[in-house]
Amino acid sequence: MNQLEIQVASDSKALPDKSQFQNWVDTVLIDPDENTEIVIRIVDETESASLNQQYRHKNGATNVLSFPFEAPEHISTFLLGDLVICAPVIEQQAIDQQKPLDHHWAHIVIHGVLHLCGYDHLDETEAEEMEAKEIAFLKKLTISNPYQEKNTHE
Repeated sequence: MNQLEIQVASDSKALPDKSQFQNWVDTVLIDPDENTEIVIRIVDETESASLNQQYRHKNGATNVLSFPFEAPEHISTFLLGDLVICAPVIEQQAIDQQKPLDHHWAHIVIHGVLHLCGYDHLDETEAEEMEAKEIAFLKKLTISNPYQEKNTHE
């Protein structure tokens, strides 16, 4: 069973509800025999930018930051880690990319959960594998391929 904690530290009024977040997490973590725990913290630009600078040494807010939890050898836990998602960035990206807001939220949550599971996009091969998984999970939710919908007016 996938335990999910949602922390809201954002003024955004257009947030998905907990059942939507749970559905998106469950779409990725489909093993019913595996217990997991994930914390999703919804933030505004200030907190996102601060964490992005502190942990990635990059300026500005970003859509999602993933913090996988690595327990010490002698500690047993089901915690996969934390996702920090910046609501205003998600909202602006959905507008810029001409996507339904809930579709973009689903994509970013799935992307973040995959990071918590060890996937990354540091090189082209890893990126292609991760994107293929994202596309497949989104298809299960009847959400079209987000990589084919990029706005060409950028």
